[in-house]
Amino acid sequence: MPDVDYYEVLGLRRDATAADVKTAYRRLAKTMHPDGGGTVGTFRLLREAYEVLGDPVARARYDAVGAAVVPVPVPVRPRPRRRFGDEPGFVPDLPELDAEDLSWWHFAGEDTRMRHGRRRGPGHTPVVVAVAGMVLVLLPLVTGVGFSTPVLIVWLLLTAGTALLVQRLARGYLRAAKAREAYAEEFGGRTVFGSPGTERDELAERLTADLLEGYLTRLPGARIFHGLAWPGSVFADVDHAVLCGKRLVLIESKLWLPGHYETAEDGRLLRNGRPFRGGGSRLTESLAAYRDLLPGVALRGVMIVYPSRSGELTTADPGDLPVAPMTPEEFLHEIGEWLAADPSTVDHETLRTMRDQVVGGGRAA
Repeated sequence: MPDVDYYEVLGLRRDATAADVKTAYRRLAKTMHPDGGGTVGTFRLLREAYEVLGDPVARARYDAVGAAVVPVPVPVRPRPRRRFGDEPGFVPDLPELDAEDLSWWHFAGEDTRMRHGRRRGPGHTPVVVAVAGMVLVLLPLVTGVGFSTPVLIVWLLLTAGTALLVQRLARGYLRAAKAREAYAEEFGGRTVFGSPGTERDELAERLTADLLEGYLTRLPGARIFHGLAWPGSVFADVDHAVLCGKRLVLIESKLWLPGHYETAEDGRLLRNGRPFRGGGSRLTESLAAYRDLLPGVALRGVMIVYPSRSGELTTADPGDLPVAPMTPEEFLHEIGEWLAADPSTVDHETLRTMRDQVVGGGRAA
């Protein structure tokens, strides 16, 4: 017989639905996780309660056996302390860039049509070839020119080739039309999935959400995600992501002290040339997790850094580093250009996988 009441652990009644169980777990996990002020023991208990009550078979067995109700230790959250260097009420400004300063802006806007992965229209060249072939086929019939045997053979071959090309063009257009219809039915006109954090300490996430939605939606194929889980996780392990074609950037939003940030050759984060211990990052782990989830997709990781108080904040040139700190301005220049290499393609399968990783909101209308 279990020695705790799992319903009490999650704060639920015994007639709670499966959705209630999941919602309660996600809400409590934020405070009971060791990274959120809880302890390893209380979080293990919460996880155990969720695994039992979240599984219909295990829950039925648990309900049949019953539970001895005992007090459940509730972690006492320490009063939030002001971090060193914080400036109460300070909100960093987002960049106000002139679109003319972004090398990719006009290039991305030249073609506003959305292409659906490999299931795209056949393009203009085959159409021109097909029209030219039809003209050559019909010209002798219209002019009444007689055929010698060699000319007749060439004409017949040309006619057969033109007919085959027209048939392939028709099939290509039909596939593209079906792909557009399937996309509209499944995703509608959505370009943003999920929402940034709403807590006071999640200001940087909201700033990045405004940045992404204000600029990168210029790319017809760009899809933006907020709050993504690693495969097998229920937490928002990744703050944001942007997918465009077969390129994906994972993003963490940071509110750090002014200074100069860079990544050393050994992967350490430096501030003003010294190891920076004022904030952690899980981007390396996130890249590994999504590399396994999405083989064949090009990945990059970025920390967008905002100042936590008045003062100048700069970052070094990221070069070829897979993970790098960037200011919002550098992000728009560097990552915007990288994503704009294929600005119009939407890969349905990759988009579906990313949407399903959004915590608690990927399928919402």
